[in-house]
Amino acid sequence: MRILIISDIHANLEALEACLRSAPAYDRVFNLGDIVGYGANPNEVIDRARALGELFVRGNHDKACTDLISLEDFNPVAGMAVLWTRNQLTPHNLEFLRQLPAGPVAPLDGMQCVHGSPRDEDEYVLFARDAFSILTNAEHPLIFFGHTHVQGGFWIDADSGQQGMIEPGYESREGTQQSTLALANSGRYMINPGSVGQPRDGDPRAAFALYDSEARTVTFHRVPYEIAAAQEKIFRAGLPERLAIRLEEGR
Repeated sequence: MRILIISDIHANLEALEACLRSAPAYDRVFNLGDIVGYGANPNEVIDRARALGELFVRGNHDKACTDLISLEDFNPVAGMAVLWTRNQLTPHNLEFLRQLPAGPVAPLDGMQCVHGSPRDEDEYVLFARDAFSILTNAEHPLIFFGHTHVQGGFWIDADSGQQGMIEPGYESREGTQQSTLALANSGRYMINPGSVGQPRDGDPRAAFALYDSEARTVTFHRVPYEIAAAQEKIFRAGLPERLAIRLEEGR
């Protein structure tokens, strides 16, 4: 089975459409949350995401934009985007976001899908020490997570005790590129497909991943998209300028 893994679209329609045009053939789509927030096309992105696939976990922005959590942990720019998004969402899409399940969910044997981490749906797993403590006690050997907007991940080997970080090997930050990781039978993995709509790893290209359960591979993808068009929509919507500027920075 070939599964398209997407996360952190953040209402960026241009980035989502670029990913879908570039994606190889797939059987299912797993969405790791934060469908909305920051970008200027929340309803269009929700409609597109709903048409794609059946498996979702909610992100913190999905919760905030439906008033399920307060904004006290959001910075002012993110908070302004949440309030703007709340006013834009149709009743139908508002209810869809409100009903998204909390992670983790286990759609396949040996796999979990989460937004933040298996122990806290809002946890940022950015450092190896946090990932390794999760993997050491993981119920499933393969965890797909989002939230950090950083493509890559972490691994440990149950037999040897070795551990390390996963960093996709791209030749440059230009054009459409991919990098494939072979999964070891004795390995435990936390893998982040990267952010579709707001990467924060220094590469402004949209990011996603494809998991092949038969070949036991994860292929990371980076795709250029019309950043200027997404930025112009943010400006026209009256959202904070920083949300547009950071798209070209990949930060």
